Amino acid sequence: MKRIKSYADLLRLRDETRKKIASYSEPDSHTSRVIIKVGMGTSGLASGAREVKDFIQDAIIKRNIEAEVFAAGDMGYSYAEPTILVKKPGDAPLTFGNVSIDKADEIIEKYIKEGEQPEGIIPPDYLTIDEI
Repeated sequence: MKRIKSYADLLRLRDETRKKIASYSEPDSHTSRVIIKVGMGTSGLASGAREVKDFIQDAIIKRNIEAEVFAAGDMGYSYAEPTILVKKPGDAPLTFGNVSIDKADEIIEKYIKEGEQPEGIIPPDYLTIDEI
């Protein structure tokens, strides 16, 4: 990481970071990367989320998949920990529950690489403001 030497450097870094974050949260973002968020709240960590996150990071590198893996807080699905959210470019995000290392491998192979939806998807139980 570069050193911040001036206020202008700090502002430039802030703007770059805001653009990067906005590209991840926009539903129609045209980023070519897959975004994977691993729920690493207290219940996630107690259920093995750290091992799942480490596995996913290694697996995407070995398989040459353009993806970014993030540690997220509690996703609200404590009953189904560890949970991961996968956002493929152009698709709605999917949340998977009870993700073991084997399940993570299946999600990478079947969903991310081949486009098939494996078992374990947690259906969204909310409406967005546009759907009300």
